[in-house]
Amino acid sequence: MDNRVAENVLGTLGAVCWSIQLLPQIIINYRRHDTEGLQGSMMLLWAVAGVPLGVYNIVEEFNIALRIQPQILTTLSLLTWAQCLYYGKKYRIVKCCVAVTSLLLLLGGIEAGLIFGLRAAKNRGLEWPLILMAVLSASLLAAGVLRHYWDIYVHRTVRGISFIFVGIDAAGDLFSLVSVLFGPPIDVLGIVIYGTELTLWIGIFICGAVYNLRPWIKEHCRQDINVADPLSLHPMPSSTSVFRTASGSRVMERRPWHNSS
Repeated sequence: MDNRVAENVLGTLGAVCWSIQLLPQIIINYRRHDTEGLQGSMMLLWAVAGVPLGVYNIVEEFNIALRIQPQILTTLSLLTWAQCLYYGKKYRIVKCCVAVTSLLLLLGGIEAGLIFGLRAAKNRGLEWPLILMAVLSASLLAAGVLRHYWDIYVHRTVRGISFIFVGIDAAGDLFSLVSVLFGPPIDVLGIVIYGTELTLWIGIFICGAVYNLRPWIKEHCRQDINVADPLSLHPMPSSTSVFRTASGSRVMERRPWHNSS
């Protein structure tokens, strides 16, 4: 009984995290008026992933939080994708609204049809269609995250993505993974799904520490040294300081000519 309560509580916490995970990203995009580095293809993959995930959770009659969560995931993913179109590709807001509304109606119709079809299949004792839905949703979610790995490889930095969003999503995976472990029959497929995405997010954090945090710390340490002893860096000037010195000397050379005139 205690395991059942823990399973439901952790599962609900995971669903809540997944429901709000994209809100920090949407807010940051709005404040910056920019989505550079954020992968629109990732948001589209996540929007589509909400369909098989919603079908699986509804047909399997999970709690209400897990049934609603995929619908929120699809909606927020499409909203973030619309921001990529508006800020990144400079689409008009009307065009973005039409694109999001059309996709919402299309994906909603596909999900409704699959729910009726898979319920009938389940009543006949067929389990593989539901397993296919779970695998498909997990694959699309993982593919979306892997798309960002390619951007990190190309640019050697984690750009455009909110680490608050990453943390909330990773927490949702962790809560759900532990929830599965509390279940009476341990769901191996669920462990693979949640564990894979959690591992991918941990990798994003590691990349952020290597490509973003470490240079930031070095830069601040260099600034602290410069403030403490302004002359300490003069023996080994950077290339930018050399160019500044050269341009400065040229200006100094021209000043007597102006004065003489």
